[in-house]
Amino acid sequence: MEPKGDIALIGLAVMGQNLILNMNDHGYTVVAYNRTTSKVDDFWPRKPRARRCWARTPSRRWSPN
Repeated sequence: MEPKGDIALIGLAVMGQNLILNMNDHGYTVVAYNRTTSKVDDFWPRKPRARRCWARTPSRRWSPN
């Protein structure tokens, strides 16, 4: 079964990353989609606060683990 999020966000530019972290800090489960894998690769290791966050690109999926 796919994880379910409270809110989804498209785009991991500066504003998208900050929105994800802010919503996650307030208890929301966030699902993110980004077209390029490199943006997710850059953001994912820096998200120790984002425990309830999933991300996808057309070719890959990241989970909270």
